[in-house]
Amino acid sequence: MRLTRTRLIAIACLSPSALFGQLNVITSGGFAAAYQELIPAFETRSGISVKTTRGASQGDGPNTIPAQLRRGLAADIVIMSKEGLSELISGGKIVPGSAVDLAQARLGVGVRAGAPKPDISTVEGFKQMVLRAKFINIVSTTAIYMTEKLFPKLGITADIAGKIKGSTVGEVASGEVEITIRPVSEILTVPGVDFVGPVPAEIQFVSVFTAAIVAGSKHTEAAKQLITFLASEDAKPAIRKSGMQPARSH
Repeated sequence: MRLTRTRLIAIACLSPSALFGQLNVITSGGFAAAYQELIPAFETRSGISVKTTRGASQGDGPNTIPAQLRRGLAADIVIMSKEGLSELISGGKIVPGSAVDLAQARLGVGVRAGAPKPDISTVEGFKQMVLRAKFINIVSTTAIYMTEKLFPKLGITADIAGKIKGSTVGEVASGEVEITIRPVSEILTVPGVDFVGPVPAEIQFVSVFTAAIVAGSKHTEAAKQLITFLASEDAKPAIRKSGMQPARSH
């Protein structure tokens, strides 16, 4: 079909968002603070509109990123822990070769604002904090690391049975849960929660947050633009501000 001159002009005048449609992103909490700061700049520069949904990288809950994708939620990009992404890749949910590491974050401890800060400068201090706490807030990849590796290593698996709450950080702010152990980037920006410090180096776990294009996306070019922006030099200040470090270049 031959395009008329009027039709060609109309196409040329379309904004990038009109050409690409809306870009749908699902991000985990670890990268969320930096992401929220960066997205307005991306939308302004590119003209591409972005809709964002949140979800945990791993776990059994109904709102994890894998669970949302299984329910058929429309998504073009996921941003999540590398461990969670590996499961999606093996399940054929990700465009091969599209994954790009964005940032890495150490685990940290948070308590209700104004509450006494426990001494976690040593492994023993961290262990005693966990033993004294009535409830501990850990979720997603952090919960898997803690329950399957760290707590057994420390010999306290039986002692923490029933203490773990897969709740929001907000329950720490309200006092319902004494401590949270999460990537530092998930603690620093939460109102009502004080950052205690990082988990001791000997038992530290560094989460790597990675972006990738979801298989079946109809907006792969726009998705590539966003991922490139989030991995660019322009994104690094926001990543550092949120408590993470930019991913190492390969």
